[in-house]
Amino acid sequence: MNDTKYQGDAAALVNPLDKGLGALEHACAPEQVVARRWNVLNEDLSLPAAVLSQSRLEHNLAWMQGFVSEYGAKLAPHGKTTMAPRLFQRQLAGGAWGITLATAHQTHVAYAHGVRRVLMANQLVGKRNMAILAELLADPSFEFFCLVDAPDQVDQLAAFFGKAGRPIQVLIELGVQGGRTGVRDDAQLQSVLDALARANGAVRLAGVEVYEGVIKEEADIRAFLQRAVKVIGDLAKAGRLQRTPAVLTGAGSAWYDVVAEEFAKADIGQPLDVVLRPGCYLTHDVGIYRAAQARIDANNPIAHRMRSSLLPALQLWAYVQSVPEAERAIVALGKRDAAFDAGLPLPVLRFRPGDKTPSATPAHWEITGMMDQHAYLKIAPGDDIKVGDMIAFDISHPCLTFDKWRQIPVIDDAYNVVDVVQTYF
Repeated sequence: MNDTKYQGDAAALVNPLDKGLGALEHACAPEQVVARRWNVLNEDLSLPAAVLSQSRLEHNLAWMQGFVSEYGAKLAPHGKTTMAPRLFQRQLAGGAWGITLATAHQTHVAYAHGVRRVLMANQLVGKRNMAILAELLADPSFEFFCLVDAPDQVDQLAAFFGKAGRPIQVLIELGVQGGRTGVRDDAQLQSVLDALARANGAVRLAGVEVYEGVIKEEADIRAFLQRAVKVIGDLAKAGRLQRTPAVLTGAGSAWYDVVAEEFAKADIGQPLDVVLRPGCYLTHDVGIYRAAQARIDANNPIAHRMRSSLLPALQLWAYVQSVPEAERAIVALGKRDAAFDAGLPLPVLRFRPGDKTPSATPAHWEITGMMDQHAYLKIAPGDDIKVGDMIAFDISHPCLTFDKWRQIPVIDDAYNVVDVVQTYF
């Protein structure tokens, strides 16, 4: 695969089409690919291939934007899930406030593709990383936030951005004992505030951030979120917030409903942007996030009133390449193609070239193991399966499937390729 990264202007971000798009060997605009009228079932794509459902993407985009809006909140979907600027633009066009990212490189890629508000849900550390952001902040239309949780980090930001003459906006990150990054207690919080006070305007406090996904129990998550509401209220009363509206943000893909409920209660006496940051909703999955969504659908009144749910929009298609045993088939799909950290791919459709339409796979078919390029499919003696059959798999954890592909076709409900998204990991 071509792993071209951002090197300069936007033109440098175009990768050659490779995995999943068959005979096309050179860089090609998505419109040129669509003009070829490729169809998955006609075997126009080189398998294995990841594909995205156009109708399900549109459904998920509208569903999440509608859910967040019901709480009076804003949406900054986490772009590190897909790292696909074409999908970022769909999210922004659908009403997203901005895009969340995790690194300076990711932010640079997003900027090169027209994203003008980025919330980097991470600490910004290191000379070159700071330089990348200083370059982008020369554009007055670009708004950026990063997280701080230590006085040393604030001092480093102040020294760099003060010298550069380009102030940087930050959010204080709150954390929990045994968790990831983030201020643990009031003493640490005060040390960060003291550092911000001596930053001479080079580092400007815009609000408060949390990531609740490191906590397992709902009651503990609610208590953590309530702490965040109290902290930003205290900062507002003390006149410490330097952006209007201030920002209060949290929410991964598993507990965004609870974050919305708790943050909707925030009243700090001044304008406030409550920003939720789920990323996996766009394609959803049939594993860890399906389980989380089932809880939301059952318990959340707004989700219940919407009378629909998120739908898995990312599938992998692959060929059966061998049936060496009565109870085992080998599929040409492996760890190089699909996430396997949170559950193995789930076979859902099968298609034999020449048939009219795909059909559901037998309930007892199951992937039991994966190697780099092979998957072990458990079958039963006498099952109708042969070399050359095509099988579609749903996945768990889209983040670690997207990063294995540089180009992903978008297909309509008739399996025609109608778009192509490129990724930039």
